[in-house]
Amino acid sequence: MADGLSPGQQALKRTFDASVAFVGLALTFWLIALTWLLATLDTRSNGFFTQKRVGKDGRLFTVVKLKTMRPTRAPGTTITQSHDPRITPLGRFFRKTKLDELPQLWNVLRGDMSFVGPRPDVPGYADRLEGEERLLLSVRPGITGPATLAYRDEEAILAAQPDPERYNDEVIYPDKVRINLEYIRNWRFRDDLRYIWRTVVGG
Repeated sequence: MADGLSPGQQALKRTFDASVAFVGLALTFWLIALTWLLATLDTRSNGFFTQKRVGKDGRLFTVVKLKTMRPTRAPGTTITQSHDPRITPLGRFFRKTKLDELPQLWNVLRGDMSFVGPRPDVPGYADRLEGEERLLLSVRPGITGPATLAYRDEEAILAAQPDPERYNDEVIYPDKVRINLEYIRNWRFRDDLRYIWRTVVGG
């Protein structure tokens, strides 16, 4: 399917996202509040991490996650490695259990994100896509997806590279684009359910 999701498929996907995000927030608001408090104490700053990301049609939105790193004034990188010294011990636990992703239920409810889709990139990646690759911008970015699952160990892979940023830009990111294009062109609702299940159970 070269043109991406049809209007009917987009409506089905959005209805599912909004419904499940509403229920999810109702059931986990207490857990989000608790982990936010723990992250605040752990990092000695606001426990919510917010950052501008590129969304559907190239529009910027603010993603919300739990903070897992200590604040730093040094120039940073958008590439995170498994042994990044900025990540706190509690932050590692949040990342391993995916608890740091819970606040993104709010992004899904708002319509910034979907449960399944390409991960939302910082400016400088998705907004520079050209030609057929811009099909990635026809859908909402996701909390999980085929590329996310394929590179579940991305931080460890990058940590083993002599130049992690270059390896990400020249190897990992292009492969993620390929995987996500295939996902969009062959979208099926049952595949979304399968990706969500694999993310939850760690398969």
